[in-house]
Amino acid sequence: MRLLYCVSALLLSTSAVAQPTTLASTAPGRPGPDSTATVSASRTFTAVRTASPPSIDGRLDDAMWASAVPIEGFRQREPEEGAEASQRTVVRVLYDDAALYISARMHDTAPDSIVARLGRRDADVHTDFFMVALDPYHDRRSGYYFGLSAAGTLYDGVLYNDGWDDSSWDGVWEGRVARDAEGWTAEFRIPYSQLRFSRADVQVWGVNFRRDIARRQERAYLQVVPSTENGFVSFFPDLVGIERIRPARGFEVVPYVTSRAELTDQPAGNPFDDGSDFEAEAGADFRLGLTSNLTLNGTLNPDFGQVEVDPAVVNLSAFETFFEERRPFFVEGSSIFEFGYGGSSRNMGFNWVNLDPFYSRRIGRAPGGVLPAHEYADRPASTRILGAAKLTGRLGATSVGVLSSVTGRGIAQLQVDGAPQEVEVEPMAHYGVVRALREFDSGAHGLGVLGTAVNRDIRDDLQRGFFNTGAYVGGVDGWTRFGDGMWVLKGWATASHVTGSEDQIARLQRTAVHYLQRPDREHFRYDPTRTSLTGFAGRLALDKTRGNWIVNAALGVVSPTYDLNDVGFLGRTDLLNAHLFVGHHSNEVKGPTRTRLFMAAAWNNLDFDGNRTSTGFWGRTELQFTNYWFLTAGSSVGLANIDPYMTRGGPLVWTPIGVDGDFWLSTDSRKALQLGFGSYGGIWEGGSNVGGDINLTWQPRPNVNVSFGPGYFHNVTDAQYVTARPDELATETFGSRYVFAHLNQWQVSGSLRLNWTFTPTMSLQLFAQPLVASGAYSEFKEFARPRTFDFNLYEDVEEVENEDGSVTVTVDPDAEGPAAPFSFGRPDFRFASLRGNAVFRWEYRPGSTLYLVWTQQREDFEPDGVFRFGHAANRLLNVPSDNVFALKVTYWLGR
Repeated sequence: MRLLYCVSALLLSTSAVAQPTTLASTAPGRPGPDSTATVSASRTFTAVRTASPPSIDGRLDDAMWASAVPIEGFRQREPEEGAEASQRTVVRVLYDDAALYISARMHDTAPDSIVARLGRRDADVHTDFFMVALDPYHDRRSGYYFGLSAAGTLYDGVLYNDGWDDSSWDGVWEGRVARDAEGWTAEFRIPYSQLRFSRADVQVWGVNFRRDIARRQERAYLQVVPSTENGFVSFFPDLVGIERIRPARGFEVVPYVTSRAELTDQPAGNPFDDGSDFEAEAGADFRLGLTSNLTLNGTLNPDFGQVEVDPAVVNLSAFETFFEERRPFFVEGSSIFEFGYGGSSRNMGFNWVNLDPFYSRRIGRAPGGVLPAHEYADRPASTRILGAAKLTGRLGATSVGVLSSVTGRGIAQLQVDGAPQEVEVEPMAHYGVVRALREFDSGAHGLGVLGTAVNRDIRDDLQRGFFNTGAYVGGVDGWTRFGDGMWVLKGWATASHVTGSEDQIARLQRTAVHYLQRPDREHFRYDPTRTSLTGFAGRLALDKTRGNWIVNAALGVVSPTYDLNDVGFLGRTDLLNAHLFVGHHSNEVKGPTRTRLFMAAAWNNLDFDGNRTSTGFWGRTELQFTNYWFLTAGSSVGLANIDPYMTRGGPLVWTPIGVDGDFWLSTDSRKALQLGFGSYGGIWEGGSNVGGDINLTWQPRPNVNVSFGPGYFHNVTDAQYVTARPDELATETFGSRYVFAHLNQWQVSGSLRLNWTFTPTMSLQLFAQPLVASGAYSEFKEFARPRTFDFNLYEDVEEVENEDGSVTVTVDPDAEGPAAPFSFGRPDFRFASLRGNAVFRWEYRPGSTLYLVWTQQREDFEPDGVFRFGHAANRLLNVPSDNVFALKVTYWLGR
């Protein structure tokens, strides 16, 4: 905790962007116009029109395949880059007025050794695999991929930014496989309704194919991206011969029905909930092709229940925990709303802030209002989304995305003095997002804009102090390439503006994101009379995109009054950040290693008052051995700095130097039994932490995968924040006493997963996450003076145990002096939880799915900081559980 946010600082990317390590096997990015991509793009392959479609059964025995032009010449990307593929692959492409048809014959001299592991759709399974990647717009930046494993599992997703991929998109297409004495075969039918391309009599698309041979760890492509280059789509050869087809505007509607039963533990006498709740819902999603390039997606009374539960966390910091979006409507097509990442793939952020102007989990979140005093309450768990729509596509060379959503009022039912009441805990709101990005000179340059807006209709006076009435963000981003495409200069800039009542804007200024009330702040001071807050943020980065040497540098700024958390995610503000990163990678076999990556970086942070808040150095090594084991190890040093967050809005604290390190070792992913394990830790003046994780994966059968991942964490610090109390006699610390304590914190957690795939369209997933954590506080003290790491230990301390087991601590700050004693609750805790779910999924016809879900949650809390795992686990198994049972059926209708 003292290491200058070391965990978050060392993340190389500040956005949840899926990078195509499974597709391109290289760091994504786009080569310049003079790179080998231009040469490869001159290769052409031909699709042939068919009078009748082939039967999609995976067998390749239809006569029309004989008329198609064979496509061969695959080369390895791994393990021997550029070498001829060890096994022959022959691909053929047909088309008619409705769809594209692709067949692939994967010859294999040892067909009994084909690895055909079955997983659910898009699951990361080590198996023999074939994929087709398409660039129908021929913009050399975006596209789609469709894949089949040797067991018949379907894979699909979208490509963007010349190499990033997003597997959240599930198209409606057909694919089948078969095995025989020569190897295995695959057939695809990809309807034009699932693709977007320009209207033209003669089409030219980009195309690439990939084949994986699992037992050899071999990955081969029709067109290999060299390891010294970045990019993927820009290397695609051309697919010609497709003529006189028309983009399908198409119309799809997916109605759904769902029923839900909640069985929860409720206190006796609760007039709103007797422990059982049953409900049924119906709604629909739809997709309409307005033009050949624009698609409208909408939803009416959407069901945004999550199939997977969020993990339990114990967060003792001042900052919000980031959770990934899993709701299908928001996940699908989300890449078009990405901001600030175009032009190259590297978005390193050493001690940079976690910042995203659009964080869709804000829409439909749990109501954020407060409740007046009451005996019982029935508060909605989430805000109902009345409707939402997205318009995505292209206008010429400009990609566009517009999202609009309306959420209803959240009403809580209360019992106050025996009488029922209703309180609005979430106002009706409209969320809007607009995104446009135009590329020039085949993607060598780009310029985009982004705008978000949130407007609320607040009718409850109590809630006016807890919600902004309006929140707006506008920004521009772009990139340019120079030096024959070797270098990319990219950047973005945004401004934010929020409005609300004086109480709300005052509260907003005091939150951990801003802490404008900090008494020793020189600029951007707290103003309780404000009714709006305006700020700015931006970043400029330089990235080397080609060659074995990697160089990345960035400068970033976030003003103290910047705010976008109404529909974005922002960890902190008041930041001037700079970093320099240098690395070198090599894919040649040398001694016991197959690949090597060496990295080093330095960073420096200032706040707007000129205080150095973080300075550090970092290094890391990643090695893949010839036996396909993998090792990564690294360390960082954080120099002594000023911490503006330790006192939670109080004066600045000097923080001492700290050092940390970590490693991770994993075994060969080809094996049925795989093991990964690692450890991490740090040490600083007055504290240390250490942790470790194990990941064990077992594949007892080709269609069954079991994984178990226990982990532990132990943290000891002499300066954990507890509370603050105003006292005009505390002149050294600006009229408040900031209480700290020695903390001894333990946490043991685990995850257990079972994936049982019966067929490519039917699966059962089981997941369980136990967690036991404790924190024991002692040696209470107060912060002595600003810009130091000095504390005054309380000598006059009295502790009284309450009936519920909690402890009240009373301290006298100056013993015989004039300061009055004050009390606070001892924050000791022992927390245990068990979360899990079971999901049965059956895609009974393309695009139509049945879900059966059971979710269970147990939680137990004791005001005791002693770590007793067996005791906590035994109590947890005996507490009542909350159970949710759900059935959902969707039916795809389209053309």
